[in-house]
Amino acid sequence: MQTDVSPNDERVGFYPGTFDPFTLGHLDIARRALSLVDRLVIGVSLNPGKAPRLPVAERCEAIAETFARENISRVQVASFNTLMVDAARAHGAQFVIRGLRSESDLTSEMPMAAINRRLAPELETVFLTAREEHRLIASSLVRELLVYGGDIRPYVPENIARRLLSNPAEKPT
Repeated sequence: MQTDVSPNDERVGFYPGTFDPFTLGHLDIARRALSLVDRLVIGVSLNPGKAPRLPVAERCEAIAETFARENISRVQVASFNTLMVDAARAHGAQFVIRGLRSESDLTSEMPMAAINRRLAPELETVFLTAREEHRLIASSLVRELLVYGGDIRPYVPENIARRLLSNPAEKPT
């Protein structure tokens, strides 16, 4: 199956998520996606069902800073509050990048990929499996560690750890 490319033959991937916070696992998937595409758009979603630790604008800024610190210029970070396929189209993407840590991730991702294919048949979903050292990293676990004073630095880029640690979380009551 041939997927059309943008008018200037640029292959664009769209990597969506809430990224609350952006972890080393997310960073690894993004780096590896860059070997498949010319430009990667990291789409930070406004998920009204979640109470994020950082506002969407700050999450976008922190993710962009992560790539700037590594001198990676083929990444663009943008927020979206639409259907993911509409956001991907708006950025000229041909590919949706999704990371898989486990079989349960695949189980939840497959129906979404099927719906996305029906909504936007021109978008191809690409699944990248997490490397072994990142399989246990989940944003929800990082948030829980943060609430209880655990060390989050092994799980998130250094600049993101600084932001989160400077904004202490309230413990649940």
